[in-house]
Amino acid sequence: MDSRESSRFTAPLTQRVAEDADARQIADAIGAMWSDIDAALQPVLGRRGVAALFKRTLHLTTLRYPWLAPLNGGTVDGKADLAELTELFASQRPAIVMEAGSSLFMTFRELISSLIGARLSEQLLQTAWSTSSSAPPAQDPTP
Repeated sequence: MDSRESSRFTAPLTQRVAEDADARQIADAIGAMWSDIDAALQPVLGRRGVAALFKRTLHLTTLRYPWLAPLNGGTVDGKADLAELTELFASQRPAIVMEAGSSLFMTFRELISSLIGARLSEQLLQTAWSTSSSAPPAQDPTP
C-alpha cells in the first residue's frame, strides 16, 4: 500500500480525535469506528462473517503489537468485543494507541480487500470511514 492510500485510510481515525487527544479518547474513537464497520458490513456479511474478519484482523495485528493478545477471543455473542477493545487500547500511551489503531484498520482493509476486492471494500466501508453519528459533529465554516 502506498503512502497516499495509507494516509487516506488512517484519515478517518485522525479526523475523529483531536491532535492532543488522550489514550481514552483515541480508544473510544477506535471503538466507534469498529461499531460503524460492524453496522456497514453486517447486512452483507452477517454477524458471524464480520466477527470472523474482526478476529482475523486482531490475530494479524497482534503479530506487530503483542499487547493486543488478550483480545484474541475478540468477540462476544458473535460481535466484536468493543468494551474489551477500548479498555485495552486506553491502557496504552496515546501515540501507541493511534499507531496500533491505524494498523488495525489498515490490516482490516487489506484483509477484506483481498477477499472481495478493493473497489467493493471501499464502497461497503464508505460510511464507516466517513465521520459518522458516533463522532462529534463538524462545524460549518463561518461565511
